[in-house]
Amino acid sequence: MPRFDDTIAALATPAGTAAIAVVRVSGPRAAELAREIFRAETAARTMSHADYVDRGGVLVDDVLFTVFRAPHSYTGEDSLEISCHGNPFIAQKIVEDLFARGCRPAEPGEFTQRAFLNGRMDLSQAEAVMDVIHARSERALAAANQQLRGALGRRMGGLVDGLLGVLARVEAYIDFPDEDLPPEDRGTVAAEIARLRRETERLMATSHYGALLRDGIKTVIVGAPNVGKSSLLNRLVGQERAIVSPEPGTTRDFIEENIMVGSHWLRIIDTAGLNPSPAPLEKLGMEKTAERTAEADLFLLVMDATLPSPVLPDGVLAHARPENTIVVINKIDLATADRRPEFSRPGFASVEVSALTGAGIEKLIATIAGQADRFKQETGEELIAINARHAHALDCALGSLREAEGKLSRAEPVELLASDLRDVLAAYGEIGGKIDNERMLDRLFASFCIGK
Repeated sequence: MPRFDDTIAALATPAGTAAIAVVRVSGPRAAELAREIFRAETAARTMSHADYVDRGGVLVDDVLFTVFRAPHSYTGEDSLEISCHGNPFIAQKIVEDLFARGCRPAEPGEFTQRAFLNGRMDLSQAEAVMDVIHARSERALAAANQQLRGALGRRMGGLVDGLLGVLARVEAYIDFPDEDLPPEDRGTVAAEIARLRRETERLMATSHYGALLRDGIKTVIVGAPNVGKSSLLNRLVGQERAIVSPEPGTTRDFIEENIMVGSHWLRIIDTAGLNPSPAPLEKLGMEKTAERTAEADLFLLVMDATLPSPVLPDGVLAHARPENTIVVINKIDLATADRRPEFSRPGFASVEVSALTGAGIEKLIATIAGQADRFKQETGEELIAINARHAHALDCALGSLREAEGKLSRAEPVELLASDLRDVLAAYGEIGGKIDNERMLDRLFASFCIGK
């Protein structure tokens, strides 16, 4: 585990040539180092221009530097940020000189870990730092920014306040073993526990949407051979990514590309055609298709406008539902009105396109964006999309809330009811980091990049 009573330094911008590179310093000696290196007193949070001269008296670069005084800094400690020219050699010379002056290399995520430990942010906000860095769509960035500004923390704070009120009411009777909760208190407690359970379930429901924002919406293109799946992929991606041939079975393995559709990031996957009588190699491709289908979030079910509706394997259709499937009628440039296929299942969105000419593609993109928007779970004015760690904690809280409801309905001793409610409180606390679990914190911050 890293120490937090020393001064750390790291390059905060990506390695490589750029216009500017930023070196970060944080810890008790940060302000002293600024005076030592630049031989000047500067006002806090004011950028200054100076020469960076190393310990040997050699000019390294002319730089801009800013001193941040505790607690008004990212980490809550005295901090120094140095902006130099983005030559990797210059940045490395500055970092090495800082190490020679007594700084130690920062561990991955250590700047943000110090910010958390110094009360500058809760744990959900600390996680949001990496979500902001890695966001690949407008919606993912919006969710990350909301969380960074404390949206999840505020929601959890409201739940904790309600829970503490219930717990105080229940524990008031623990010291009086001959008394049970009176009916009026029992009704109040039951109503509040039910409210907490419903609110917790609403937050839990955002877990899937959170995964889609962070990992991309896995969109699988399926259909019979030679209906134009690869042509559709190429049209959506904007380049010849997949081989297109009139010969059925050209695509034997799946091909994956990433694209932006509206405000969402899609991982779009072209799969082998679903041939009812496949050759041995083609059958292996269809098995891969079945695997991708089982994992899909969204389906583009492609049909040929010049042919009758094909018979598709039950294994594929079992996963296709109106809320996650768009039927794409391709090759409308070759079809006549009386030859259009009809998909036998009602309620599915349908779009007619020509992957060859581009006709209907804009409408298809709008339909995909609309379908992706429906994955969002309503949680009020703020966009909340929890991650897997939050979901685990909330699942534990839900289990204890349900146990508490059962004990209350069976009029079991208030000590047992209070124990369940304390378990809920502990689970809620894990989300904001209001627990003492050094191993969990070290593991979480180790996933951060150096300099954050």
